[in-house]
Amino acid sequence: MDLSLLEVNLGYTFANKKLLFEAITHRSYLNENRSWQFPHNERLEFLGDAVLELVVTEYLFSRFGLEEGILTSYRAALVNAQSLAEVSQDIGVNDFLLLSRGEARDSNSKGRLEILGNAFEALVGALYLDGGYGAAKDFLNRILTHRIEGIIEKGLYKDPKSRFQEEAQARVGETPVYKSLDEWGPDHEKQFLIGVYLGGEEIAQGVGRSKQDAEVNAAQNAIEKRGWNNH
Repeated sequence: MDLSLLEVNLGYTFANKKLLFEAITHRSYLNENRSWQFPHNERLEFLGDAVLELVVTEYLFSRFGLEEGILTSYRAALVNAQSLAEVSQDIGVNDFLLLSRGEARDSNSKGRLEILGNAFEALVGALYLDGGYGAAKDFLNRILTHRIEGIIEKGLYKDPKSRFQEEAQARVGETPVYKSLDEWGPDHEKQFLIGVYLGGEEIAQGVGRSKQDAEVNAAQNAIEKRGWNNH
């Protein structure tokens, strides 16, 4: 398997190619390919997550003289699963991922977005091990951090409830209403089901460990269902 095109897309040539193979190997692939010589990418993902957070935090701290709460919101929007999956797709990671046949067929699901985001973190971990912090930082500043401009412009750093309310009021002149639909489980593991409504019409539902979490998830689902991710 030739990964030279992936290296071109990354803008980096690995000295240790094993790290690159490990970064693109999903756990499910090993279930069907027992003789595959490389481990799955979850350890690299663990490392890459930490490197990613440090690089992005350092960038935002240097770039913006804003209070901690806003910087935290910027960072969360920049490194969330959707953002990382989009960047991963932009550099062609999807074409190189090693997945089980079942995962490979399921190409348009939320699960695939998560896999792509995790693979991106694994690649950051691989870059860090192969080329040091500088290599990982250069890659992220070239590929990821510039996206903060669009995130700020579109208000994607705001929490989903605020975003959905702003969009709903601007687009349809309605304020979202949240209703508790169900709850289940023991007190220490209770789950809540919340519906979000516009003008009496249910737009989406969300589940969470608290009513607040469920409302946030319902709002995010509503944004996605209505296609209001972008202005």
